[in-house]
Amino acid sequence: MNAISSWDEVPLFDREESEAAYWAEYRLEVRLMESSATASNELSDSITITLRIDPRMLARIKRLARSRYLNYQSMIKQWLSERMEQEMRDQKMGNRSANG
Repeated sequence: MNAISSWDEVPLFDREESEAAYWAEYRLEVRLMESSATASNELSDSITITLRIDPRMLARIKRLARSRYLNYQSMIKQWLSERMEQEMRDQKMGNRSANG
């Protein structure tokens, strides 16, 4: 089984089947897993910010969060995190297209 020492070595997958086949052949090195766990613990610290939102939009967000049994602030953070990851993937794919 091949070991991965950097997250940059993990390709982007177009299907779950492709990802499953990849992980059947590869594993993460222990150092990479440990550094990821450490980084996620460091990210658990947070700061308070002020964000102005239209009251009607906030009411809709709260209703949506309630329907999903989530705290609305946690849901907003989840949305931001998901979008940030998508933007980073898109940027990485753009760099790959430009380079080759």
